[in-house]
Amino acid sequence: MSTSTLIVGCGYLGSRVARRLIERGEQVIGTVRSPSRAEVLRGQGIEPVIADVLDPGSLGGLPETDRVFYAVGFDRKAGPAMRSVYVEGLRNVLECLRGHPVRLVYASSTGVYGRGTGEWIDEGSLTEPTHESGRVVLEAERLLGEFASREGLNTIILRFSGLYGPGRIPRRATLERGEPIVGDPDRPLNLIHVDDAAEAAVVALEFGRPGQIYLVSDDRPVARHEYYTMAARLLNAPAPTFVVPVPGSIEALREESSKRVLNARLRHELSVSLAYPNINIGLPAAILPTT
Repeated sequence: MSTSTLIVGCGYLGSRVARRLIERGEQVIGTVRSPSRAEVLRGQGIEPVIADVLDPGSLGGLPETDRVFYAVGFDRKAGPAMRSVYVEGLRNVLECLRGHPVRLVYASSTGVYGRGTGEWIDEGSLTEPTHESGRVVLEAERLLGEFASREGLNTIILRFSGLYGPGRIPRRATLERGEPIVGDPDRPLNLIHVDDAAEAAVVALEFGRPGQIYLVSDDRPVARHEYYTMAARLLNAPAPTFVVPVPGSIEALREESSKRVLNARLRHELSVSLAYPNINIGLPAAILPTT
C-alpha cells in the first residue's frame, strides 16, 4: 500500500511537492478553496478537497493520511488578517487532524528572526522578530509545538527564505515599469528556488528528524543590487535604481532586519541537493523560456 500525504494549501509550493510525491507512486490529497482550482489539481493526479482553514465546517472532509505538508500562505488581497490565517487557521486544521497523521511538516519563514547587521544565522539563532508578520509566524510555530507535545505528533518545521521561480520573480512589475526599488542596495537577500524548496519538503517528509527545524535557503545570499541587476537584464528591463525608504514606513521597518541564512543543516543532515544553489543558475531558469 502506497504512502498517503495530505497537502494543506496546494498552491505555488504545495502543488510542486505533490507532483514529486506522485512521481514516486504516492497518493496525494490537496486542499484548495475553489471548485475550479480543484479541477486543476485533479488533472495533475492530485485528489482535491475543497476546504478553507478559516471555516472549521469545511475541514470535516480532511482524510486520514500518513503525513501532512502544511503550506498555507497569506494572500493580502483575500481579506482576512494574517494572524487569522496563520494562527487560527492552523488551530482549526490541527483540531480536525487530531490523531490522524504520523508526521506533519510545516512551511514557515526565516522572517521569525529579528534585527541583524548582515551576520550569518542558523537554526539556533534568536527568534526575536521586529515586525508583525514575523511575530505571527512565530506564534503559529509555537502553537504547532504545543499541539505536537500534547498529542504526540511528529512535527518538522521548514523555515523558507524568499521563494522565487517561474511566475514568481520578486519585484518583477516594479523592474519592468522602471520604478525605483525602495531600500538599501547592499542589503542581503536570502532566496530559494521553488523547485529546491519543494525538494526540501519531500526529503523532510521522508527523512526529517522529529522536532527539528531546518532553514531552507540557497547557498549564496546576494546583495539587492546584484539580484535586481541580473533580473532586470534577463527581463530586458531598465537597470534598477534605489531610493531610501520613508522613515516609519513598512519598507523602513523591513530595513531593520538584515541577515544571511546558513543552510548547513539542510545540506548535511537532510542531504538535500540543490538544483539552483544560487541566482546565477536559478534566475535564468525562472525567467527565460525553456525550449
